[in-house]
Amino acid sequence: MLTYPQIDPVIFQIGPFAVRWYGLMYIISFFCCLFLCRYQLKEKGKKDLYPFLENLLFYSFLGLILGARLGFCFFYYPDYFLKNPQEIVAIWKGGMSFHGGLIGAILSGYIYIKRHKQSFLWWADLVAVTAPIGLFFGRIGNFINGEIYGKPSNLPWAMIFPEGGNIPRHPVQLYEGLVTGLLLFLFMWSLRKRDFIPGTKLAIFLILYGILRFFFEFIREPAQSFPLIFGWMTMGQVLCVIMVFSGILLLYFVRIGFVKKYF
Repeated sequence: MLTYPQIDPVIFQIGPFAVRWYGLMYIISFFCCLFLCRYQLKEKGKKDLYPFLENLLFYSFLGLILGARLGFCFFYYPDYFLKNPQEIVAIWKGGMSFHGGLIGAILSGYIYIKRHKQSFLWWADLVAVTAPIGLFFGRIGNFINGEIYGKPSNLPWAMIFPEGGNIPRHPVQLYEGLVTGLLLFLFMWSLRKRDFIPGTKLAIFLILYGILRFFFEFIREPAQSFPLIFGWMTMGQVLCVIMVFSGILLLYFVRIGFVKKYF
């Protein structure tokens, strides 16, 4: 069994203002995505699009934060947050949903892109190949917070998390950070120069992440305020099924040219 490193989630605090590792991971993710997208535009000879990219990522990031928080509140703990709506804004306490963040980022990005009469699918592909690096830093933030831990385990690298009782558990945050973060990023990044039909890379990301996350849910301690669906399926798995199905539909419609008119 490995010892869980007790890292203070607050880096430093000045009066009521606190800088937390979890928030820092989001900021690092944003700038990594910005750097990698700028790099792709440079490769494509489109450096003139830098200002548009920066604005796009700014609005998408706002949508991501809003969607991630609302998704956590209403996908996983709707009963609590409907009774305590003032707690919705307490982001510093943790609790963000990847699927909610994805929805928020896509919606805000789509609105901004279409207002400027650009191709949503072209830009979505540009960002999609960088998305897993943000997932990596997000899971590191979860690990530091001691949240989203795994089910009990007797493996030699199991850890006792502060909020998980005196039981060794899978450090599933690290598993996901490695697989759906670093490894998925390396694969998606290798596709960046492929001349696919716009929307293909986004579809591939949705399908692959959805499948990988679905299986990680089996070793992750369920975090929701209602019974498992069908007695075994978590809300995270339900959202992953929807995500994979959406990716497959997008891939199909992209191939037949159906979505080009609207996206």
